[in-house]
Amino acid sequence: MKKIAMFIAFQGFRDEEYTEPKKALEAAGHRVVTVSTAKGEARGKFRVTAQVDKTVDEINPSDYDALTLVGGPGALEHLDNAKVRAIFSKATELGKVIGAICISPVVLAHAGLLKGKTVACFPDGAGEVGKGGGKYAGTELEIDGKLITANGPEPAKAYGAALVEALK
Repeated sequence: MKKIAMFIAFQGFRDEEYTEPKKALEAAGHRVVTVSTAKGEARGKFRVTAQVDKTVDEINPSDYDALTLVGGPGALEHLDNAKVRAIFSKATELGKVIGAICISPVVLAHAGLLKGKTVACFPDGAGEVGKGGGKYAGTELEIDGKLITANGPEPAKAYGAALVEALK
């Protein structure tokens, strides 16, 4: 059993970008820890709520096999900050599997983690991915080494399957 930290916005995460990969990871026998900027019940864009297991301040990347970022309208507001960027930088240094879906690859770009990487991202984030040294692919899903990215809710199931595969 592997342990995955899934980072969501406390308000406005994209429902299926959280639920579909979480289902896939749990079905494969892994433990998913939901992380956000506050404890309590986080609210998705539509109807999904999620109980936050840990806050960003409680996360040590060495305790996890993979760390992922969920997109949605609240992703950049809640997750694009120095603490989250530092956690993902350390996780990358440690060779962890890193996932980001929808607009959230922008957080990785701002952390300097996309240099030379091919990245799928919500089209609105393409410019920031490029500024961060990444190559925006314009595809639904990209796997570049231990980095797995997807462009939005449509490939959420395939993204979850790719995370499961990367953890084998």
